[in-house]
Amino acid sequence: MESDPQHLVTDDRFTALFMLGAEDQVEDVENVDAELRMPDGTRWSATFMTLPEIARVMDRWKKTGECGSGAFFQCPDLVIIPTGGVDAMMASFRGILESGGPEGILPQLD
Repeated sequence: MESDPQHLVTDDRFTALFMLGAEDQVEDVENVDAELRMPDGTRWSATFMTLPEIARVMDRWKKTGECGSGAFFQCPDLVIIPTGGVDAMMASFRGILESGGPEGILPQLD
């Protein structure tokens, strides 16, 4: 079953937009870009990834030559999650807010 590429989730404190790939599933996606939208209109960027997904990307880069043939991984808005799925990502957004963010944790979008 194919997911809608833009998956919007509303929480009592924010809204999150997840940009899913064509074959991504909400329940177990391990690599997705997301936008945190606050009630004041500010928007914040996050790229959610699991550690196994980072390893898969770096292994692929060894073959493609990207990022020094997999010698490094860099992502300015990276949020590493313990398990895949939008539920885990929503829990991370809540944790970011409980930790005083998103300021100082996520990059703000224009």
